Amino acid sequence: MSPGCGPDAEAVTRGLGFDCHDVSPVVSVRFPWDLADWTMPVLEALVVAGAVFALVHAVRRYRAGDPVNLALWGASLVYLFVTEPPLYFPEWFGLDELYGFIFAHNRFTVQFMGDRLPLYIVAFYPAFSQLAYEVVRSLGIFRRGALRGAVAVAFVCQVFYEVFDQIGPPLKWWAWNPGNAIVNHPALATVPMTSMLLFASVSMAAMTYLVVRLRGRAAFLLAGVLTPFAMVVAGLPASLFQGNFPVQAWILGAELAVVWLAGGWIVATQRSLVDVSAFARIYPAAYLGVLAAIWVAALPSHEVPIESGLYALACFAAAGLVLATLHRARRPAPV
Repeated sequence: MSPGCGPDAEAVTRGLGFDCHDVSPVVSVRFPWDLADWTMPVLEALVVAGAVFALVHAVRRYRAGDPVNLALWGASLVYLFVTEPPLYFPEWFGLDELYGFIFAHNRFTVQFMGDRLPLYIVAFYPAFSQLAYEVVRSLGIFRRGALRGAVAVAFVCQVFYEVFDQIGPPLKWWAWNPGNAIVNHPALATVPMTSMLLFASVSMAAMTYLVVRLRGRAAFLLAGVLTPFAMVVAGLPASLFQGNFPVQAWILGAELAVVWLAGGWIVATQRSLVDVSAFARIYPAAYLGVLAAIWVAALPSHEVPIESGLYALACFAAAGLVLATLHRARRPAPV
């Protein structure tokens, strides 16, 4: 038996169309046209290009005297390597009895760690953290404090991330283990609510806050390592009612409502825009446009839960309003 390929992992990966026993332990490479769905290489190109664009932009800002973007780019990768391995292989860290098998990614063009970690996921962390931070920075919100900016980042992350998170399972980009009642329930259709709150909002907000406040040479390392602790704190209220899914759903829903109301209010009432960078003008709109095209193409041929569709529609609308607010700035900045 392959490491990490127990009965639950075997069932989930076979549902995705492959066998977790038949994997390369270090790295595997496939042709884009051999993937299970045409949307998969499109997603890879969108995210990897975003990570590269984000790095170029971060380096330019660093040379202009602002180290935050580059520190946040690096912190995202530190956070990735702190959190992802325990999710894929909980038995390696003595967490299998506590958390169990959680989910598996499908096979993409480039994959690491026994086909558990796609390259696009590595790229997604820095691309997405930069998307949210740069939108909020360009709106001038961080001028009014790091905490205020972090709350706005939580909201921006939520509305941009969930248009991706809600379509992933129907298109089999990944699959959650339905038998995992500890982590994957309660859920909104096929997406665990803990993922919607902790990964889609709390993680990026906490990491951004830490990077902005620390600002030293070790900011990226400390922020990446400390971010999971913020997620534990945010998840604690619901965890006190483990097994009582209705109560947990209400608690997580209330926390998500706070993200929407507080973050949305901060963004909507912001009036002092700063110059908008090329990255902020181009990538968030491109990301949202590609995801919108994927949703439109997927709906006729894939079974998408109505709850996922409605929540994604709300997120698309909110993200569109964020972009409209962002583009009120008249003078684009060179970086």
